[in-house]
Amino acid sequence: MRIALLAPIAWRTPPRHYGPWERVVSLLCEGLVKRGTDVTLFATRDSQTSGRLAGVCPTPWEEDPERDPKVWECLHIAHCFERASEFDLIHSHFDFLPLTYSRLVDTPLVTTIHGFSSPKILPVYVEYADRSHYVSISDADRAPELSYAATVHHGIDLEELTLRETPGEGLVFFGRLHPDKGVAEAIEIARRAGRKLVIAGIIQDRTYFAEEVEPHVDGQSVSYVGPVGPEERDRLLGGAESLLHPIRFEEPFGLSVVEAMACGTPVIAFRRGSMPEVIRDGVTGFLVETVEEAVAAVARVGELDRRACRRWVEERFSQRRMVDGYLDVYSRILSGELRLGRGAG
Repeated sequence: MRIALLAPIAWRTPPRHYGPWERVVSLLCEGLVKRGTDVTLFATRDSQTSGRLAGVCPTPWEEDPERDPKVWECLHIAHCFERASEFDLIHSHFDFLPLTYSRLVDTPLVTTIHGFSSPKILPVYVEYADRSHYVSISDADRAPELSYAATVHHGIDLEELTLRETPGEGLVFFGRLHPDKGVAEAIEIARRAGRKLVIAGIIQDRTYFAEEVEPHVDGQSVSYVGPVGPEERDRLLGGAESLLHPIRFEEPFGLSVVEAMACGTPVIAFRRGSMPEVIRDGVTGFLVETVEEAVAAVARVGELDRRACRRWVEERFSQRRMVDGYLDVYSRILSGELRLGRGAG
């Protein structure tokens, strides 16, 4: 089986710190190679893989302000599709744009939909539903207009995350600093609960950061440590009483939620999007509706078994499970069992 994996090029694959889509592609790629699959990873040229690396863009456009994203994304996608005949299947993790190339090739295409950034992009998925098998990353993130081959939850590398049965003190927020992620709400929850809060992540909305976050950062009750790599992520998540995840949008998955639970750290999240799929309420964390409910939940996280958090992730969100899921999709497509327009529902 010869597979082309098309990664985004906003960040390196795997990312140095932030880059959730690139992280998932890297874990899938490495897992497939270990299973004996012939994988070519289309990513930035500085990416790292045990498969074959194919790239035209030297470095990620997010790390080089002089690099025009549209130019390099078009070159990157074209590079993959111009080589389509070399592969049994192309698996795209690049949002909607590669779909517009799909009728130019005969190679089967799988598209993992990592969420819909806006309803405005849905017409592209509808238009090319006859050319690509769609995979959702949660049942909650499925669009009723589309048919799906499967839902494959993201998997994580459990070896990068250490179970800590005894928590440290304080709470953590881990994610991009944007209104959607509820950073301001996390600050308010921690304040009312009388807990210190550590914030980690990239600043995606600088106005929001300046107005809603930065005025509260004093280095004592609220600290901001910026984006962090794997080792620091493990330490921060594992050392917290709880991860606060008061999202303000219908989140498709939430890698940081799974990573925290893998460290044994319960998660307090607003009940939106995929959170009921990802968190087992009352066992690996608490699903809440309001800031007030979140504050009450902080007082209860000590009741939860941190080992149960880890087991939940091991059973449902491991790299192995993700690779199994995609291998099943690939084999059903290539055997002819799974046909376009006749998805799993």
